[in-house]
Amino acid sequence: MKVLLVCPEYPDTFWSFKHALRFVSKQAGQPPLGLLTVASLLPAGWEKRLVDLNLRPLTPEDLRWADYVFLGGMSVQSESAREVIRRCNEAGTKVVAGGPLFTARHEEYRGVDHFVLNEAEITLPLFLDDLRHGRQKPLYTTTGWADLTTTPLPMWELIDLRQYATMNIQYSRGCPYDCEFCDITVLYGRVPRTKSAGQVIAEMAALHRTGWRGHLFFVDDNFIGNRDKLKKDVLPRIVQWMEENGHPFSLGTEASLNLSDDPVLLDLMARAGFEEVFVGIESPNVESLEECRKTPNKNRDLIASIHALQKAGLQVQGGFILGFDHDPPSIFDNMIRFIEESGIVVAMVGLLNAPINSRLHGRMGKENRLLQVFSGDNTDFSMNFVPRMDPEALGDGYRRVLGTIYSPREYVQRVIDFLRTYEPLGRHQAPLEIAHLRALARSMLLLGVVEKGRLHYWRLFFWSLLRRPRQFSTAITLAIYGFHFRRVFELHF
Repeated sequence: MKVLLVCPEYPDTFWSFKHALRFVSKQAGQPPLGLLTVASLLPAGWEKRLVDLNLRPLTPEDLRWADYVFLGGMSVQSESAREVIRRCNEAGTKVVAGGPLFTARHEEYRGVDHFVLNEAEITLPLFLDDLRHGRQKPLYTTTGWADLTTTPLPMWELIDLRQYATMNIQYSRGCPYDCEFCDITVLYGRVPRTKSAGQVIAEMAALHRTGWRGHLFFVDDNFIGNRDKLKKDVLPRIVQWMEENGHPFSLGTEASLNLSDDPVLLDLMARAGFEEVFVGIESPNVESLEECRKTPNKNRDLIASIHALQKAGLQVQGGFILGFDHDPPSIFDNMIRFIEESGIVVAMVGLLNAPINSRLHGRMGKENRLLQVFSGDNTDFSMNFVPRMDPEALGDGYRRVLGTIYSPREYVQRVIDFLRTYEPLGRHQAPLEIAHLRALARSMLLLGVVEKGRLHYWRLFFWSLLRRPRQFSTAITLAIYGFHFRRVFELHF
């Protein structure tokens, strides 16, 4: 059997970092970890190829070669996924589809021969067994949860690692919290399931053998869902492995804000090499947090918690949302002020949307407020339900927030304020590459000569070079991120 695994294209959003990647001559942010893992679950004797449409287009030759196309993705990739299905149908190539996109809304897609939904560790073997016996069905699904200790190593040999800015790894699935706007608990449950420490080390070692020596991101929806296991087993093993191998990676992940309450966990993460963490802040408005049941953020000083993470050596990347029913007219000024005071440089602000199967989607349906299918892109100035706030006022306020926090002056000042105290504890030293020098040269030309706000770029350039030379590369990286955010904002504006 010849199987072509296809990753649909991501649109241009804050999350894509598309405009930043060109500085370092990379084509995409992260490889399609789900498809690489699925490849390992397929029979060893099958021929397998992977096409990432974020790197190159799907060709007629690809489709002629394949007996089956295995298509996976997330909601934000839906438009590209539809085009892949159309191309396959025209070529007469059978399509097997799975992953979060199709698990949530498979009934919307025509032209798929077999849906293998939910978690592949359970449903893919069922499809493969039926395929061997010639009795394959159009739909495979389950209500059970997979045992992650059975999950194999991803097939890294299917990709060219040099095309990606970072590699990724998954330790757990599921989240103990149940925010109204989130569908993670529907997809993966509220009891976090984890791989063993040995599996995590094996995956890190496998990447190390490929020659990768850069950033490694744990894609867990909440890395600290099972704190005891992390502190007693997983993180100590990572610390030991990193020390034995010369700290080859810098690490990042996603976690809830109550990570700031656990100094032991923070210390272990820092020693393991974690240098950044994405946190869903959502809103500085208490009533909005109550509305969406953002439990970890309630009854706390949000800014003090963020500063605790930063003090521990973690660069906090924050997710923010506008459009809650309880957002007051002052929310826009309050959010701008909060982002400035918190020192969160990478602040991603989107409009509230209701993913299918989320509790918010159910509530909007009961209130007859749903408008359209969820696109998965909360940065395209659209919402899939009618907000309580006047839509025009909400849109104008959203533009004002983005126009302020991403303006060169405000953004650079935030970078400087953050770097004054930022001291990552990780000992990873990225080897100097031509790509890094090229990125610096491109930033000096584009951000320092061509772009508006070039004086602010040079202010950051010389301030960091003279005052914080150890963080000079971080300063330039964040300056490039700011360019990307402004580009995406301008495209949607």
